[in-house]
Amino acid sequence: MNYYEVKYIQKGKRGAEIIKALTRRDAISMMKAKIPQGTVLKAMEISAPLDLRFEDMKESIFGAMSKKKIKVEALIAAFRQLSVMTNAGISIHDSIREVTKSTVDKDLKALFEKVDDDLNSGKSLTEAMLPYKYEVGDVTIAMIELGENTGNMSESLTKLSEVLEEMMENSKKLKSAMRYPITVIIAIAVAFSILMVYVVPKFKEIFEKLGADLPMPTKILLFLSHSLNEYGLYILMTIIAIVIYHKYLYKTNDDYKGKVDKHILKVYLIGDVIFFASMSRFMLIFTELVRAGIPIAEALDTAVLTIDNEELKDKLASVKASVERGSNLTEAFSDTGLFEGMLIQMIKAGESGGALDKMLEKVSEYYSNRFNNIIDNLSAYIEPILIGVIAGMVLMLALGIFLPMWDMASAVKN
Repeated sequence: MNYYEVKYIQKGKRGAEIIKALTRRDAISMMKAKIPQGTVLKAMEISAPLDLRFEDMKESIFGAMSKKKIKVEALIAAFRQLSVMTNAGISIHDSIREVTKSTVDKDLKALFEKVDDDLNSGKSLTEAMLPYKYEVGDVTIAMIELGENTGNMSESLTKLSEVLEEMMENSKKLKSAMRYPITVIIAIAVAFSILMVYVVPKFKEIFEKLGADLPMPTKILLFLSHSLNEYGLYILMTIIAIVIYHKYLYKTNDDYKGKVDKHILKVYLIGDVIFFASMSRFMLIFTELVRAGIPIAEALDTAVLTIDNEELKDKLASVKASVERGSNLTEAFSDTGLFEGMLIQMIKAGESGGALDKMLEKVSEYYSNRFNNIIDNLSAYIEPILIGVIAGMVLMLALGIFLPMWDMASAVKN
């Protein structure tokens, strides 16, 4: 998030206000929502004031306790209901009011009540939903804005429900696929900790009585056991502190976030999951915007907002710059290095043949299929790593404990 000083005129008086927003356009939209009768003059990006930096730090550490996203299931049900009602000719204002009454999710009910108040004050649905971007997600804001721009809110809300449903299914698949490896890793960690805390110290006493020169695996084992027994609590507290500090830096430091996002794409499996999930979501939104007749540059600008990874976001944002300089979409996508040659050829064929939206849909399906393939086979990909970890742990324990005992047996025989 960035800080913008937004200057405005309201009731003949000039004023300025510092607004925290993702982009300059968001800052202007938020300011317009605050002063519906006023005029926004300009918005300039500024460095964060000291008091706001402190607030950011508190929010990044404790924000999760007070701010949470709306359940996807509740959003899907609400948007499907809104779609049906708007398709029947009911105004979006009345539709929102009816959904507010019928929804059972307390958080969503409170959100829609605020949106209803904003609609009463003359704001558009996009402007009313924009302050709750964190709760409902970037995809929701993008699709609602599409509905207002095209005048077909019902179709946009239907597509939004489908997109959210697909994202929810992908999330469930990922959680289901990760359940087995996480269970194995936790079991390994618990077993290893028990051995280090209760079993290895017993052998340490035996080895000390013998006074023999211990092999390196045994020394490593005894060092780990000593560290866990003496400093285990401090080690745990240090790990928790590092995780909290990492989250704080990731949310507040753009350079740190950029470096993390760049390197995480190179991590085995995790990088592929993030890449294909992000590209699938980007292409899906971009395709719908293009199909609705939104200009390419504006469609790219909106679709990029749905990407969380800074490395991918920067590369995809460069596509808009290339298009505005006069490059065609095929060249702009090719320059990013994110698209395979086959996909570039498909986009080129669609662009030259007047069927760009159909080819973009095929590209979106390709990324979605690749993501689903990884998720479906995730356990098979991770199993060799888990087997290697278990084998390494068993080998270290065996060598650390049995090597000195073999040396003792040899000494006794001699």
